[in-house]
Amino acid sequence: MEPLVDRPGPQIGRSSLGERMASCCSYRTLQAWLPILTWLPKYRLSWLQMDLIAGLTVGLTTVPQALAYAEVAGLPVQYGLYSAFMGGFIYTFLGTSKDVTLGPTAIMSLLCASYVGGDPVRAVLLTLLCGTIQTAMALLRLGFLLDFISFPVIKGFTCAAAVTIGFGQVKNVLGLKDIPHEFFLQVYYTFYRIPETRIGDVVLGLLCLYLLVMLQWMKSTLEPPSEQDTPLTRAAHSLVWGIATVRNALVVVAASFVAFSWNAFGSPVFTITGKTSQGLPPFRAPPLSETTPNGTSISFGEIVEDFGGGLAVIPFMGVLESIAIAKAFASQNDYRIDANQELFAIGLTNIMGSFVSAYPVTGSFGRTAVNSQTGVCTPAGGIVTGVVVLLSLAFLMPAFYYIPKASLAAVIICAVVPMVDYRVVIQFWRIRKLDLVPFLTTFLLSFWEVQYGIVGGVVVSGLMLLYNVARPSIKVCDHGVLVMELDSGLSFPSTEYLNTVLYTQALQASPPRSVVLDCHHVNTVDYTVVNELRDLLRQFKLRGVGLIFSGLQVPTDRPTDRPTDRLTD
Repeated sequence: MEPLVDRPGPQIGRSSLGERMASCCSYRTLQAWLPILTWLPKYRLSWLQMDLIAGLTVGLTTVPQALAYAEVAGLPVQYGLYSAFMGGFIYTFLGTSKDVTLGPTAIMSLLCASYVGGDPVRAVLLTLLCGTIQTAMALLRLGFLLDFISFPVIKGFTCAAAVTIGFGQVKNVLGLKDIPHEFFLQVYYTFYRIPETRIGDVVLGLLCLYLLVMLQWMKSTLEPPSEQDTPLTRAAHSLVWGIATVRNALVVVAASFVAFSWNAFGSPVFTITGKTSQGLPPFRAPPLSETTPNGTSISFGEIVEDFGGGLAVIPFMGVLESIAIAKAFASQNDYRIDANQELFAIGLTNIMGSFVSAYPVTGSFGRTAVNSQTGVCTPAGGIVTGVVVLLSLAFLMPAFYYIPKASLAAVIICAVVPMVDYRVVIQFWRIRKLDLVPFLTTFLLSFWEVQYGIVGGVVVSGLMLLYNVARPSIKVCDHGVLVMELDSGLSFPSTEYLNTVLYTQALQASPPRSVVLDCHHVNTVDYTVVNELRDLLRQFKLRGVGLIFSGLQVPTDRPTDRPTDRLTD
Protein backbone atom coordinates (compact mmCIF):
# COMPACT_ATOMS: atom_id res chain seq x y z
CA MET A 1 0.00 0.00 0.00
CA GLU A 2 1.29 3.41 -0.91
CA PRO A 3 1.69 6.09 1.77
CA LEU A 4 -1.52 7.96 2.37
CA VAL A 5 -1.77 11.66 1.55
CA ASP A 6 -0.99 14.03 4.39
CA ARG A 7 -3.55 16.53 5.51
CA PRO A 8 -2.77 19.84 3.75
CA GLY A 9 -1.40 22.51 6.04
CA PRO A 10 -2.35 26.16 6.11
CA GLN A 11 -1.19 28.21 3.11
CA ILE A 12 1.05 31.21 3.80
CA GLY A 13 -0.01 34.49 2.26
CA ARG A 14 -3.23 36.30 1.49
CA SER A 15 -6.02 34.64 -0.41
CA SER A 16 -9.54 35.60 -1.28
CA LEU A 17 -12.55 34.13 0.47
CA GLY A 18 -13.41 32.24 -2.69
CA GLU A 19 -9.95 30.68 -2.88
CA ARG A 20 -10.13 29.62 0.75
CA MET A 21 -13.55 28.04 0.27
CA ALA A 22 -12.33 26.26 -2.86
CA SER A 23 -9.33 24.95 -0.89
CA CYS A 24 -11.58 23.66 1.90
CA CYS A 25 -13.81 21.88 -0.62
CA SER A 26 -10.98 20.50 -2.73
CA TYR A 27 -10.57 16.82 -3.43
CA ARG A 28 -7.26 16.83 -1.59
CA THR A 29 -8.98 18.07 1.58
CA LEU A 30 -11.66 15.42 1.15
CA GLN A 31 -8.93 12.79 0.86
CA ALA A 32 -7.41 14.05 4.10
CA TRP A 33 -10.71 13.54 5.95
CA LEU A 34 -11.57 10.30 4.10
CA PRO A 35 -8.26 8.48 3.47
CA ILE A 36 -10.14 5.65 1.73
CA LEU A 37 -10.30 7.97 -1.31
CA THR A 38 -6.51 7.79 -1.49
CA TRP A 39 -6.15 4.03 -1.92
CA LEU A 40 -9.55 2.84 -3.19
CA PRO A 41 -9.10 4.17 -6.79
CA LYS A 42 -5.81 2.21 -6.96
CA TYR A 43 -7.24 -1.00 -5.48
CA ARG A 44 -6.06 -4.19 -7.18
CA LEU A 45 -7.49 -7.71 -7.29
CA SER A 46 -4.30 -9.09 -5.76
CA TRP A 47 -4.82 -6.79 -2.76
CA LEU A 48 -8.33 -8.21 -2.28
CA GLN A 49 -6.96 -11.72 -1.81
CA MET A 50 -4.42 -10.59 0.81
CA ASP A 51 -6.99 -8.43 2.62
CA LEU A 52 -9.43 -11.34 2.78
CA ILE A 53 -6.80 -13.69 4.23
CA ALA A 54 -5.57 -11.10 6.74
CA GLY A 55 -9.08 -10.06 7.77
CA LEU A 56 -10.17 -13.66 8.31
CA THR A 57 -7.04 -14.47 10.32
CA VAL A 58 -7.43 -11.39 12.51
CA GLY A 59 -11.14 -12.17 12.94
CA LEU A 60 -10.35 -15.65 14.26
CA THR A 61 -7.92 -14.02 16.68
CA THR A 62 -10.35 -11.27 17.67
CA VAL A 63 -13.32 -13.42 18.69
CA PRO A 64 -11.67 -15.33 21.57
CA GLN A 65 -9.71 -12.26 22.69
CA ALA A 66 -12.85 -10.11 22.74
CA LEU A 67 -14.64 -12.68 24.90
CA ALA A 68 -11.66 -12.79 27.25
CA TYR A 69 -11.21 -9.02 27.50
CA ALA A 70 -14.88 -8.58 28.42
CA GLU A 71 -14.06 -10.68 31.50
CA VAL A 72 -11.23 -8.27 32.33
CA ALA A 73 -13.65 -5.34 31.99
CA GLY A 74 -16.06 -7.12 34.35
CA LEU A 75 -18.78 -7.21 31.68
CA PRO A 76 -20.77 -10.11 30.17
CA VAL A 77 -18.70 -11.76 27.44
CA GLN A 78 -20.97 -10.63 24.59
CA TYR A 79 -19.91 -7.03 25.23
CA GLY A 80 -16.43 -7.94 24.05
CA LEU A 81 -17.87 -8.89 20.67
CA TYR A 82 -20.15 -5.83 20.63
CA SER A 83 -16.95 -3.78 20.90
CA ALA A 84 -14.97 -5.69 18.30
CA PHE A 85 -16.68 -5.06 14.95
CA MET A 86 -17.43 -1.32 14.62
CA GLY A 87 -13.74 -0.36 14.50
CA GLY A 88 -13.10 -2.44 11.38
CA PHE A 89 -15.80 -0.64 9.38
CA ILE A 90 -15.07 2.91 10.58
CA TYR A 91 -11.30 2.60 10.33
CA THR A 92 -11.52 1.40 6.72
CA PHE A 93 -12.89 4.82 5.75
CA LEU A 94 -11.01 7.06 8.19
CA GLY A 95 -7.76 5.30 9.14
CA THR A 96 -4.33 6.19 7.76
CA SER A 97 -2.58 2.92 8.65
CA LYS A 98 -3.10 -0.25 6.64
CA ASP A 99 -2.15 -2.43 9.63
CA VAL A 100 -3.99 -1.08 12.69
CA THR A 101 -7.02 -2.98 13.99
CA LEU A 102 -9.33 -1.32 16.52
CA GLY A 103 -11.15 -3.25 19.20
CA PRO A 104 -11.09 -4.22 22.88
CA THR A 105 -7.64 -4.48 24.45
CA ALA A 106 -6.28 -5.60 27.80
CA ILE A 107 -5.38 -2.09 28.97
CA MET A 108 -8.66 -0.45 27.93
CA SER A 109 -10.57 -3.32 29.55
CA LEU A 110 -8.67 -2.80 32.80
CA LEU A 111 -9.34 0.96 32.71
CA CYS A 112 -13.01 0.32 31.96
CA ALA A 113 -13.29 -2.05 34.93
CA SER A 114 -11.75 0.62 37.17
CA TYR A 115 -14.44 3.19 36.35
CA VAL A 116 -17.66 1.32 35.52
CA GLY A 117 -17.49 -1.51 38.04
CA GLY A 118 -18.99 -4.09 35.68
CA ASP A 119 -22.05 -1.94 34.87
CA PRO A 120 -22.88 -2.29 31.13
CA VAL A 121 -24.98 0.91 31.05
CA ARG A 122 -22.11 2.99 32.39
CA ALA A 123 -19.64 1.23 30.08
CA VAL A 124 -21.68 2.22 27.01
CA LEU A 125 -22.07 5.82 28.21
CA LEU A 126 -18.34 5.97 28.92
CA THR A 127 -17.73 4.90 25.31
CA LEU A 128 -19.86 7.77 24.01
CA LEU A 129 -18.12 10.34 26.21
CA CYS A 130 -14.63 9.04 25.33
CA GLY A 131 -15.44 9.15 21.64
CA THR A 132 -16.82 12.67 21.92
CA ILE A 133 -13.69 13.88 23.74
CA GLN A 134 -11.36 12.19 21.23
CA THR A 135 -13.27 13.58 18.24
CA ALA A 136 -13.24 17.08 19.72
CA MET A 137 -9.48 16.79 20.27
CA ALA A 138 -9.04 15.76 16.63
CA LEU A 139 -11.15 18.63 15.28
CA LEU A 140 -9.25 21.11 17.47
CA ARG A 141 -5.96 19.43 16.47
CA LEU A 142 -4.94 18.82 20.09
CA GLY A 143 -3.00 15.65 19.38
CA PHE A 144 0.17 17.40 20.53
CA LEU A 145 -1.04 17.05 24.14
CA LEU A 146 -0.10 13.37 23.95
CA ASP A 147 3.55 14.42 23.68
CA PHE A 148 3.49 15.35 27.37
CA ILE A 149 3.05 11.70 28.39
CA SER A 150 6.62 10.44 28.43
CA PHE A 151 7.83 6.99 27.43
CA PRO A 152 8.79 6.00 31.03
CA VAL A 153 5.22 6.80 32.14
CA ILE A 154 3.76 4.70 29.31
CA LYS A 155 6.06 1.79 30.07
CA GLY A 156 5.44 1.99 33.81
CA PHE A 157 1.69 1.90 33.28
CA THR A 158 1.89 -0.88 30.68
CA CYS A 159 3.99 -3.12 32.92
CA ALA A 160 1.74 -2.53 35.94
CA ALA A 161 -1.37 -3.15 33.84
CA ALA A 162 0.09 -6.42 32.55
CA VAL A 163 0.81 -7.63 36.10
CA THR A 164 -2.64 -6.55 37.30
CA ILE A 165 -4.47 -8.15 34.38
CA GLY A 166 -2.38 -11.32 34.41
CA PHE A 167 -2.74 -11.94 38.14
CA GLY A 168 -6.43 -11.07 37.89
CA GLN A 169 -6.87 -14.16 35.70
CA VAL A 170 -5.23 -16.53 38.18
CA LYS A 171 -8.56 -16.85 39.99
CA ASN A 172 -10.17 -18.18 36.79
CA VAL A 173 -7.37 -20.68 36.26
CA LEU A 174 -7.88 -21.87 39.84
CA GLY A 175 -11.68 -21.87 39.53
CA LEU A 176 -12.16 -19.39 42.42
CA LYS A 177 -15.23 -17.15 42.67
CA ASP A 178 -16.11 -13.90 44.46
CA ILE A 179 -12.54 -12.58 44.52
CA PRO A 180 -12.36 -8.75 45.04
CA HIS A 181 -11.25 -6.58 42.11
CA GLU A 182 -8.81 -4.37 44.07
CA PHE A 183 -5.30 -5.63 43.32
CA PHE A 184 -3.97 -6.03 46.85
CA LEU A 185 -7.18 -7.64 48.12
CA GLN A 186 -7.15 -9.82 45.03
CA VAL A 187 -3.65 -11.07 45.81
CA TYR A 188 -4.55 -11.74 49.45
CA TYR A 189 -7.81 -13.59 48.83
CA THR A 190 -6.42 -15.59 45.89
CA PHE A 191 -3.74 -17.11 48.10
CA TYR A 192 -6.09 -17.34 51.11
CA ARG A 193 -8.64 -19.40 49.15
CA ILE A 194 -6.23 -21.70 47.34
CA PRO A 195 -7.69 -24.70 49.25
CA GLU A 196 -10.97 -24.08 47.33
CA THR A 197 -9.23 -24.63 43.97
CA ARG A 198 -11.15 -26.67 41.38
CA ILE A 199 -8.86 -29.34 39.97
CA GLY A 200 -10.62 -29.43 36.60
CA ASP A 201 -10.08 -25.71 36.00
CA VAL A 202 -6.42 -25.91 37.04
CA VAL A 203 -5.66 -28.84 34.73
CA LEU A 204 -7.50 -27.29 31.78
CA GLY A 205 -6.03 -23.82 32.38
CA LEU A 206 -2.46 -25.10 32.59
CA LEU A 207 -2.96 -27.27 29.50
CA CYS A 208 -4.30 -24.27 27.53
CA LEU A 209 -1.34 -22.18 28.71
CA TYR A 210 1.08 -24.89 27.62
CA LEU A 211 -0.50 -25.21 24.16
CA LEU A 212 -0.57 -21.44 23.62
CA VAL A 213 3.07 -21.04 24.65
CA MET A 214 4.17 -23.95 22.46
CA LEU A 215 2.28 -22.68 19.42
CA GLN A 216 3.72 -19.19 19.94
CA TRP A 217 7.20 -20.69 20.23
CA MET A 218 6.67 -22.68 17.02
CA LYS A 219 5.63 -19.53 15.18
CA SER A 220 8.60 -17.50 16.44
CA THR A 221 11.13 -20.21 15.57
CA LEU A 222 9.59 -21.15 12.22
CA GLU A 223 12.02 -20.27 9.46
CA PRO A 224 10.63 -18.77 6.23
CA PRO A 225 10.50 -21.18 3.26
CA SER A 226 13.35 -21.00 0.78
CA GLU A 227 13.21 -21.23 -3.00
CA GLN A 228 14.68 -24.73 -2.89
CA ASP A 229 11.79 -26.12 -0.79
CA THR A 230 9.34 -28.49 -2.42
CA PRO A 231 5.65 -27.53 -2.78
CA LEU A 232 4.82 -30.04 -0.02
CA THR A 233 7.31 -28.37 2.34
CA ARG A 234 5.87 -24.96 1.55
CA ALA A 235 2.34 -26.23 2.18
CA ALA A 236 3.41 -27.71 5.53
CA HIS A 237 5.07 -24.43 6.48
CA SER A 238 1.91 -22.47 5.66
CA LEU A 239 -0.23 -24.94 7.63
CA VAL A 240 1.94 -24.73 10.76
CA TRP A 241 2.13 -20.93 10.51
CA GLY A 242 -1.64 -20.68 10.09
CA ILE A 243 -2.33 -22.96 13.08
CA ALA A 244 0.08 -20.98 15.25
CA THR A 245 -1.48 -17.68 14.15
CA VAL A 246 -5.06 -18.66 15.08
CA ARG A 247 -3.92 -20.53 18.19
CA ASN A 248 -6.27 -18.59 20.48
CA ALA A 249 -9.35 -19.66 18.53
CA LEU A 250 -8.18 -23.28 18.26
CA VAL A 251 -7.42 -23.59 21.98
CA VAL A 252 -10.73 -22.01 23.03
CA VAL A 253 -12.70 -24.22 20.62
CA ALA A 254 -10.89 -27.35 21.84
CA ALA A 255 -11.45 -26.40 25.50
CA SER A 256 -15.14 -25.71 24.80
CA PHE A 257 -15.51 -29.15 23.20
CA VAL A 258 -13.92 -30.76 26.26
CA ALA A 259 -16.25 -28.84 28.60
CA PHE A 260 -19.29 -29.75 26.47
CA SER A 261 -18.30 -33.42 26.53
CA TRP A 262 -17.93 -33.53 30.32
CA ASN A 263 -21.24 -31.71 30.79
CA ALA A 264 -22.97 -34.10 28.37
CA PHE A 265 -21.88 -37.02 30.57
CA GLY A 266 -23.18 -35.26 33.66
CA SER A 267 -19.78 -34.29 35.10
CA PRO A 268 -19.51 -30.47 35.07
CA VAL A 269 -15.95 -30.17 36.36
CA PHE A 270 -15.16 -26.83 34.66
CA THR A 271 -16.32 -23.28 35.35
CA ILE A 272 -17.94 -22.22 32.10
CA THR A 273 -19.02 -18.86 30.71
CA GLY A 274 -22.71 -19.71 30.93
CA LYS A 275 -25.69 -18.11 29.26
CA THR A 276 -25.04 -15.13 27.00
CA SER A 277 -27.32 -12.85 25.01
CA GLN A 278 -27.92 -14.18 21.52
CA GLY A 279 -27.92 -12.28 18.24
CA LEU A 280 -26.66 -8.91 17.08
CA PRO A 281 -26.83 -5.95 19.45
CA PRO A 282 -29.67 -3.50 18.78
CA PHE A 283 -28.68 -0.21 17.17
CA ARG A 284 -29.95 2.41 19.61
CA ALA A 285 -28.89 5.64 21.25
CA PRO A 286 -26.68 5.09 24.32
CA PRO A 287 -28.42 5.65 27.66
CA LEU A 288 -27.82 9.03 29.29
CA SER A 289 -29.13 7.98 32.70
CA GLU A 290 -29.49 4.79 34.71
CA THR A 291 -32.12 3.17 36.91
CA THR A 292 -30.80 0.88 39.63
CA PRO A 293 -32.51 -2.44 40.51
CA ASN A 294 -34.19 -0.79 43.50
CA GLY A 295 -35.76 1.87 41.25
CA THR A 296 -33.39 4.76 42.00
CA SER A 297 -32.75 6.99 38.99
CA ILE A 298 -29.16 8.23 38.46
CA SER A 299 -28.87 11.30 36.25
CA PHE A 300 -26.36 11.95 33.49
CA GLY A 301 -24.54 14.54 35.62
CA GLU A 302 -24.16 12.14 38.55
CA ILE A 303 -22.72 9.43 36.31
CA VAL A 304 -20.25 11.88 34.74
CA GLU A 305 -19.25 13.02 38.23
CA ASP A 306 -18.63 9.38 39.21
CA PHE A 307 -16.40 8.88 36.17
CA GLY A 308 -14.23 11.77 37.36
CA GLY A 309 -10.66 11.52 36.09
CA GLY A 310 -11.59 8.56 33.92
CA LEU A 311 -12.87 11.00 31.30
CA ALA A 312 -9.30 12.23 30.91
CA VAL A 313 -7.35 9.01 31.50
CA ILE A 314 -9.29 6.64 29.22
CA PRO A 315 -9.51 8.86 26.09
CA PHE A 316 -5.84 9.82 26.39
CA MET A 317 -4.59 6.28 26.98
CA GLY A 318 -6.75 4.93 24.16
CA VAL A 319 -5.38 7.44 21.67
CA LEU A 320 -1.83 7.08 22.95
CA GLU A 321 -1.87 3.30 22.62
CA SER A 322 -3.34 3.32 19.12
CA ILE A 323 -1.11 6.08 17.69
CA ALA A 324 2.01 4.46 19.16
CA ILE A 325 1.07 1.19 17.42
CA ALA A 326 0.29 2.98 14.15
CA LYS A 327 3.61 4.82 14.19
CA ALA A 328 5.55 1.63 14.91
CA PHE A 329 4.03 -0.29 12.00
CA ALA A 330 4.17 2.72 9.67
CA SER A 331 7.91 2.92 10.29
CA GLN A 332 8.30 -0.83 9.83
CA ASN A 333 6.33 -0.93 6.56
CA ASP A 334 7.52 2.42 5.15
CA TYR A 335 4.47 4.66 5.06
CA ARG A 336 3.22 7.66 7.03
CA ILE A 337 0.23 8.24 9.28
CA ASP A 338 -1.64 11.38 10.31
CA ALA A 339 -1.89 11.45 14.12
CA ASN A 340 -4.88 13.82 14.18
CA GLN A 341 -6.73 11.70 11.61
CA GLU A 342 -6.03 8.60 13.72
CA LEU A 343 -7.47 10.47 16.70
CA PHE A 344 -10.58 11.29 14.64
CA ALA A 345 -10.97 7.65 13.54
CA ILE A 346 -10.75 6.34 17.11
CA GLY A 347 -13.15 8.98 18.39
CA LEU A 348 -15.79 8.28 15.74
CA THR A 349 -15.38 4.52 16.29
CA ASN A 350 -16.17 4.96 19.98
CA ILE A 351 -19.12 7.28 19.27
CA MET A 352 -20.65 4.81 16.81
CA GLY A 353 -19.69 1.88 19.03
CA SER A 354 -21.79 3.32 21.85
CA PHE A 355 -24.87 2.83 19.62
CA VAL A 356 -24.20 -0.95 19.54
CA SER A 357 -23.41 -1.33 23.29
CA ALA A 358 -19.61 -1.31 22.96
CA TYR A 359 -17.18 -0.33 25.66
CA PRO A 360 -14.14 1.92 24.83
CA VAL A 361 -11.74 0.51 22.23
CA THR A 362 -8.34 1.36 20.80
CA GLY A 363 -5.65 -0.19 18.61
CA SER A 364 -4.50 -3.69 19.52
CA PHE A 365 -0.78 -4.40 19.18
CA GLY A 366 -1.17 -8.18 18.99
CA ARG A 367 -3.90 -8.18 16.36
CA THR A 368 -2.17 -5.41 14.42
CA ALA A 369 0.98 -7.56 14.33
CA VAL A 370 -1.04 -10.50 13.01
CA ASN A 371 -2.62 -8.22 10.40
CA SER A 372 0.77 -6.99 9.22
CA GLN A 373 2.42 -10.40 9.21
CA THR A 374 -0.44 -11.90 7.20
CA GLY A 375 0.24 -9.38 4.43
CA VAL A 376 -2.71 -6.99 4.64
CA CYS A 377 -2.56 -4.38 1.86
CA THR A 378 -5.23 -1.83 2.86
CA PRO A 379 -7.50 -1.04 5.83
CA ALA A 380 -10.23 -2.99 4.02
CA GLY A 381 -9.07 -6.07 5.92
CA GLY A 382 -10.95 -4.59 8.88
CA ILE A 383 -14.26 -5.08 7.06
CA VAL A 384 -13.60 -8.84 6.84
CA THR A 385 -12.69 -8.92 10.54
CA GLY A 386 -15.89 -7.05 11.39
CA VAL A 387 -17.97 -9.50 9.34
CA VAL A 388 -16.37 -12.48 11.16
CA VAL A 389 -17.33 -10.94 14.52
CA LEU A 390 -20.88 -10.21 13.34
CA LEU A 391 -21.29 -13.79 12.09
CA SER A 392 -20.09 -15.05 15.48
CA LEU A 393 -22.68 -12.88 17.22
CA ALA A 394 -25.44 -14.00 14.88
CA PHE A 395 -24.81 -17.75 14.87
CA LEU A 396 -22.28 -18.86 17.47
CA MET A 397 -23.47 -17.28 20.73
CA PRO A 398 -25.16 -20.49 21.97
CA ALA A 399 -21.82 -22.32 21.57
CA PHE A 400 -20.10 -19.74 23.78
CA TYR A 401 -22.10 -21.12 26.72
CA TYR A 402 -19.55 -23.91 27.10
CA ILE A 403 -16.36 -21.85 26.87
CA PRO A 404 -14.37 -22.57 30.06
CA LYS A 405 -13.25 -19.45 31.91
CA ALA A 406 -9.87 -21.11 32.45
CA SER A 407 -9.26 -21.16 28.68
CA LEU A 408 -10.12 -17.46 28.34
CA ALA A 409 -7.83 -16.73 31.28
CA ALA A 410 -5.00 -18.56 29.50
CA VAL A 411 -5.57 -16.45 26.37
CA ILE A 412 -5.38 -13.23 28.41
CA ILE A 413 -2.28 -14.28 30.37
CA CYS A 414 -0.42 -15.17 27.17
CA ALA A 415 -1.48 -11.85 25.63
CA VAL A 416 -0.26 -9.65 28.52
CA VAL A 417 2.96 -11.41 29.53
CA PRO A 418 4.96 -9.81 26.65
CA MET A 419 3.84 -6.40 27.92
CA VAL A 420 6.07 -6.82 30.99
CA ASP A 421 9.24 -5.46 29.41
CA TYR A 422 12.04 -5.86 31.98
CA ARG A 423 14.65 -4.87 29.39
CA VAL A 424 13.39 -1.30 29.39
CA VAL A 425 14.56 -0.89 32.99
CA ILE A 426 18.09 -1.79 31.91
CA GLN A 427 17.87 0.71 29.06
CA PHE A 428 16.70 3.47 31.40
CA TRP A 429 19.61 2.69 33.74
CA ARG A 430 22.16 2.84 30.93
CA ILE A 431 20.85 5.93 29.11
CA ARG A 432 19.39 8.18 31.83
CA LYS A 433 18.88 6.89 35.35
CA LEU A 434 16.46 9.70 36.22
CA ASP A 435 13.92 8.17 33.81
CA LEU A 436 13.48 5.41 36.37
CA VAL A 437 11.78 7.90 38.71
CA PRO A 438 8.60 8.49 36.62
CA PHE A 439 8.69 4.83 35.53
CA LEU A 440 8.69 3.50 39.10
CA THR A 441 6.22 6.15 40.26
CA THR A 442 3.73 5.12 37.59
CA PHE A 443 4.39 1.41 38.06
CA LEU A 444 3.91 1.37 41.84
CA LEU A 445 0.97 3.79 42.05
CA SER A 446 -0.90 1.90 39.31
CA PHE A 447 -1.32 -1.04 41.69
CA TRP A 448 -3.20 1.28 44.05
CA GLU A 449 -5.38 2.99 41.45
CA VAL A 450 -4.72 3.09 37.70
CA GLN A 451 -5.48 6.79 37.41
CA TYR A 452 -3.15 7.63 40.31
CA GLY A 453 -0.31 5.86 38.54
CA ILE A 454 -0.75 7.76 35.28
CA VAL A 455 -1.31 11.14 36.96
CA GLY A 456 1.60 10.57 39.34
CA GLY A 457 3.94 9.65 36.49
CA VAL A 458 2.89 12.65 34.40
CA VAL A 459 3.37 14.99 37.38
CA VAL A 460 6.85 13.62 38.11
CA SER A 461 7.82 13.86 34.41
CA GLY A 462 6.49 17.41 34.32
CA LEU A 463 8.47 18.41 37.40
CA MET A 464 11.65 16.97 35.87
CA LEU A 465 10.94 18.89 32.66
CA LEU A 466 10.34 22.12 34.59
CA TYR A 467 13.52 21.58 36.58
CA ASN A 468 15.51 21.49 33.34
CA VAL A 469 13.83 24.75 32.27
CA ALA A 470 14.55 26.40 35.62
CA ARG A 471 18.13 25.11 35.78
CA PRO A 472 19.59 25.36 32.26
CA SER A 473 23.07 23.99 31.69
CA ILE A 474 25.70 26.73 31.80
CA LYS A 475 29.22 25.87 30.66
CA VAL A 476 31.88 28.17 32.18
CA CYS A 477 35.31 28.64 30.57
CA ASP A 478 38.13 30.96 31.66
CA HIS A 479 39.85 32.79 28.81
CA GLY A 480 41.05 35.84 30.73
CA VAL A 481 37.39 36.75 30.92
CA LEU A 482 34.69 34.29 31.90
CA VAL A 483 32.82 32.80 28.95
CA MET A 484 29.47 31.29 29.92
CA GLU A 485 27.71 29.23 27.28
CA LEU A 486 23.97 28.65 27.60
CA ASP A 487 22.59 25.51 25.99
CA SER A 488 18.90 26.46 25.72
CA GLY A 489 16.38 29.29 25.82
CA LEU A 490 15.98 31.60 28.78
CA SER A 491 12.57 31.91 30.43
CA PHE A 492 11.40 33.38 33.72
CA PRO A 493 11.95 30.22 35.89
CA SER A 494 15.67 30.29 35.00
CA THR A 495 16.33 33.96 35.88
CA GLU A 496 17.17 33.37 39.53
CA TYR A 497 19.57 30.54 38.68
CA LEU A 498 21.33 32.64 35.99
CA ASN A 499 21.55 35.55 38.42
CA THR A 500 23.10 33.31 41.08
CA VAL A 501 25.71 31.88 38.69
CA LEU A 502 26.77 35.32 37.44
CA TYR A 503 27.02 36.72 40.96
CA THR A 504 29.00 33.82 42.44
CA GLN A 505 31.33 33.33 39.46
CA ALA A 506 31.98 36.98 38.49
CA LEU A 507 30.69 39.72 40.78
CA GLN A 508 31.66 38.11 44.09
CA ALA A 509 35.12 37.17 42.81
CA SER A 510 38.08 39.23 43.96
CA PRO A 511 38.54 41.24 41.87
CA PRO A 512 35.20 41.16 39.96
CA ARG A 513 35.50 39.69 36.47
CA SER A 514 34.00 40.50 33.11
CA VAL A 515 31.70 37.95 31.50
CA VAL A 516 30.90 37.05 27.92
CA LEU A 517 27.46 35.39 27.80
CA ASP A 518 27.45 33.10 24.76
CA CYS A 519 23.83 33.03 23.52
CA HIS A 520 24.27 31.09 20.27
CA HIS A 521 21.91 28.37 21.49
CA VAL A 522 19.36 30.77 22.99
CA ASN A 523 16.34 31.16 20.72
CA THR A 524 13.75 32.41 23.24
CA VAL A 525 13.93 35.18 25.83
CA ASP A 526 10.94 36.51 27.76
CA TYR A 527 10.38 39.89 29.38
CA THR A 528 11.23 38.73 32.91
CA VAL A 529 14.67 37.62 31.71
CA VAL A 530 15.22 40.95 29.95
CA ASN A 531 14.47 42.87 33.15
CA GLU A 532 16.82 40.65 35.16
CA LEU A 533 19.62 41.02 32.62
CA ARG A 534 19.18 44.81 32.63
CA ASP A 535 19.66 44.82 36.42
CA LEU A 536 22.74 42.64 36.03
CA LEU A 537 24.20 45.04 33.47
CA ARG A 538 23.81 47.83 36.00
CA GLN A 539 25.56 45.77 38.69
CA PHE A 540 28.44 44.94 36.36
CA LYS A 541 28.88 48.65 35.45
CA LEU A 542 28.92 49.66 39.12
CA ARG A 543 31.82 47.26 39.72
CA GLY A 544 33.75 48.44 36.68
CA VAL A 545 33.49 45.20 34.69
CA GLY A 546 31.55 44.26 31.57
CA LEU A 547 28.74 41.87 30.69
CA ILE A 548 28.81 41.18 26.96
CA PHE A 549 26.18 39.24 25.01
CA SER A 550 27.47 37.15 22.13
CA GLY A 551 25.43 35.50 19.40
CA LEU A 552 22.01 36.91 20.29
CA GLN A 553 19.39 35.69 17.84
CA VAL A 554 17.55 38.54 16.10
CA PRO A 555 13.87 37.76 15.43
CA THR A 556 13.13 38.31 11.73
CA ASP A 557 9.38 38.73 12.25
CA ARG A 558 9.67 41.59 14.79
CA PRO A 559 12.31 44.06 13.53
CA THR A 560 11.38 46.78 16.03
CA ASP A 561 10.76 47.12 19.73
CA ARG A 562 12.47 43.86 20.64
CA PRO A 563 12.94 43.17 24.38
CA THR A 564 16.67 42.61 23.84
CA ASP A 565 16.96 46.14 22.45
CA ARG A 566 16.19 47.41 25.92
CA LEU A 567 19.17 45.72 27.57
CA THR A 568 21.42 48.70 26.93
CA ASP A 569 18.77 51.38 27.65
